Amino acid sequence: MTETTTFRLSDAQVAAFHRDGFLAIEQLTTADEVASMREVYDRLFSRRDFDQGDHLELSEVDAEGRETLPQILSPEKYAPELASTLARRNALALARQLLGPEAEHSGDHAIMKPPGLGAPTPWHQDEAYWNPAVLHTALSIWMPLQEATVENGCMCFVPGSHVRDVVPHHLASADAHALEVDSSDLVADEVACPIPAGGATIHHCRTVHYAGPNVSTTPRRAYIMGFHGQHRPLPVARDFSWQRPEWTA
Repeated sequence: MTETTTFRLSDAQVAAFHRDGFLAIEQLTTADEVASMREVYDRLFSRRDFDQGDHLELSEVDAEGRETLPQILSPEKYAPELASTLARRNALALARQLLGPEAEHSGDHAIMKPPGLGAPTPWHQDEAYWNPAVLHTALSIWMPLQEATVENGCMCFVPGSHVRDVVPHHLASADAHALEVDSSDLVADEVACPIPAGGATIHHCRTVHYAGPNVSTTPRRAYIMGFHGQHRPLPVARDFSWQRPEWTA
């Protein structure tokens, strides 16, 4: 892969995404760009001067006060070079294949699982966080900046779960900013997707997914790029009762 590569999925890959609600690919960008992005990523997670709401804890801090699942929203705001990567260009090309030519970038975020204490990401659907008055057409492209393994918390998906509406969720913890599906019955026949650094998983906004804890000796760095197609306003908003409690800004 070179800086001029135009990424394109095969017809079989496109069909698999629409059938299963997710897809794993081996390479989204170059090894050199992965190394460069990893340096930027580590620098961002070492700082603390974020705008309100841009640095969140998705799980609880441990007994020693250490973060176990920190997240940075809009990392490109703090490192503008992230907006002009080959990874972003290829991700947009994939999104337009899967969602249609009108698909646009909707935002990035980064989630880090510290070595040995990185918490699991609860089973959830992304759309559970969003406006219930709109039926969203969106996907996320999740790219690890080191090899993603079962040991360090690779992505896991429930095949075909994207065809259902958003299911009931709850706050995973009173002290965290993460949602979790109410029923464990929804988690069946899950598929783990270990991939190399610079590979990616792509999932629909209603696909039920999870990432395990990091029990390895190195950080698990994930950079996530979001894209949306044409959303459809609903005549009656869905009841996302889990959004009613007062949340922080």
